[in-house]
Amino acid sequence: MNGVMCKLFLIGLLLFTTAVFAQQVATPKIVLNQSGYYPKLEKSAVILNPVSESKFELLSMPDRKVVYTGVLSELKTTQYSNIKTKLADFSAFDQSGDYIIYVDGVPESPVFKITDHVNHDLAVAALKAFYYQRASTALDVTYAGKWYRAAGHPDTSVYIHPSAASKNRKADSKINVSGGWYDAGDYNKYVVNSGISTSTLLSAYEDFPEYFVGQEVHIPHTKNKVPDVLTEAVYNLRWMLKMQDPGDGGVYHKCTNLNFDGMVMPDQALSKRYVVAKGTAATLNLAAVAAQAYRIFKHFPEQYPGLADSCLSASRNAWRWALNNPNVVYDQDLLNKTSDLKVNTGAYGDKNFEDEWIWASAELLASTGEQAYYNAFFARLNTPVSLPSWSNVGILGYYTLIRCERQLPESYKSITSILKKKILTLADRYLNAFKTGAYHTVIGASLDDFAWGSNSSAMNQSILLINAYLFSKNEAYLDAAVSNLDYVLGKNATGYSFVTGIGYKSPMHPHHRLSFADGIAEPIPGLLVGGPNREKQDGLKYDSEPELSYLDDVNSYASNEIAINWNAPLVYVANAMECIEKGKK
Repeated sequence: MNGVMCKLFLIGLLLFTTAVFAQQVATPKIVLNQSGYYPKLEKSAVILNPVSESKFELLSMPDRKVVYTGVLSELKTTQYSNIKTKLADFSAFDQSGDYIIYVDGVPESPVFKITDHVNHDLAVAALKAFYYQRASTALDVTYAGKWYRAAGHPDTSVYIHPSAASKNRKADSKINVSGGWYDAGDYNKYVVNSGISTSTLLSAYEDFPEYFVGQEVHIPHTKNKVPDVLTEAVYNLRWMLKMQDPGDGGVYHKCTNLNFDGMVMPDQALSKRYVVAKGTAATLNLAAVAAQAYRIFKHFPEQYPGLADSCLSASRNAWRWALNNPNVVYDQDLLNKTSDLKVNTGAYGDKNFEDEWIWASAELLASTGEQAYYNAFFARLNTPVSLPSWSNVGILGYYTLIRCERQLPESYKSITSILKKKILTLADRYLNAFKTGAYHTVIGASLDDFAWGSNSSAMNQSILLINAYLFSKNEAYLDAAVSNLDYVLGKNATGYSFVTGIGYKSPMHPHHRLSFADGIAEPIPGLLVGGPNREKQDGLKYDSEPELSYLDDVNSYASNEIAINWNAPLVYVANAMECIEKGKK
């Protein structure tokens, strides 16, 4: 339910919820990564509204021995805020242990760690969060712990909405679209958001396959030697494949109620479900993800018989439908003017499909090497690309062609040098922001950073920087990438670690039905909340400073909701850093 859709969030829903106030943990004066730091990478903390003191000390704990003394930076400010900061950079210190930062006249920092594998728990929790988002299945106590629950939304008999009717599937007939992940804090399932989310998990595996082979996330699976990241991705991939009309290859935009469910558990949400309107964006999303899945699952024929071939066939069929229907926009307002069954859930509307064409053509090219897909990609080579989001996926195709460079036909390989230059241009911009920013992070360089899902932007910035590092081996990009992980884990103006269950001050009241309605005090762990959002679409009272525009309140869907497309880049970054750090030792 993230993005523009929540602007239409039903005010009446709030009548069914109890306002829960934010966790009463004071914001520390020294903010830092609450998970900790890697010994060999960048390490810094931020002093908020600092005193005139010019030095800081690193004290080991519990003996409080001074192990490092450093000079604080000059006073720093942003162009959009009155908050002043000083930076304490202790990157030169690389001894593992527990520490605090001491600055005369400032309350000392909380205890933090410097150690190898410092983000192991985060990496596991962020991936396991997808298991907790599974629809159409019960979560067993063996795997879910105290967050176990009954099955809800079986979605085995979902109605064809009039907007989705076709020759072979009449309106009000039923189809099976069971499985998949709940999209966000709500219980609907959207192809265009599943696309980037599933692809990001698959890309993490493609970039770091040996690492994921050894990872144990404790989710249900047979002992089939399939990495857990792929086991989880398959759960949603199979749902995406069901959203394709086998009669023509088009893909339904979403599986949804007509209105959002109340703040109840899934088994108590009994409204009729519909698949709604095929569209070009959804169809190209499936084309891209299924082509990428083919590339991966063809190496697991015994574990997933026929899956790879089914994916490639689905991808080709989706591509053909899109060629014949290149500009079918999902326009929910227009849809509601032409149907008595009005849909009031998240729209995920998108009118520009050039980025989807770039992505889908790149994935099909990487998986097949065929000229038609190269031509489609090359024709859009001058189309601008930027940081990825559910509505702007073009650069995902760049990542793929660079990743698969060695497998491309020889005549196509030269194109990757152009793609690398474009990525490095963006990476260098982020590197400059990292070096000069008031928080020594990439995120926060611009007022525009504090928008809906700002924490997702931070993680996608880090993915871009990690990709730049992987092909350039410039470690400056790695330091910049880890700075945004520091940010979402506490080195920010709010002092929150924005990941549930990670750190000493993390969200307790996310806008998340599963966490709200289960009767358990702690939210489901491993979920990345949206983060500071200066636009405040939920109408609640926020701090006036952009980087403080966050509320740990269940009603704050503008800053405190969760979403699969926000968690997926967290999975990539946390696991990438664990893998890369392991290789650097």
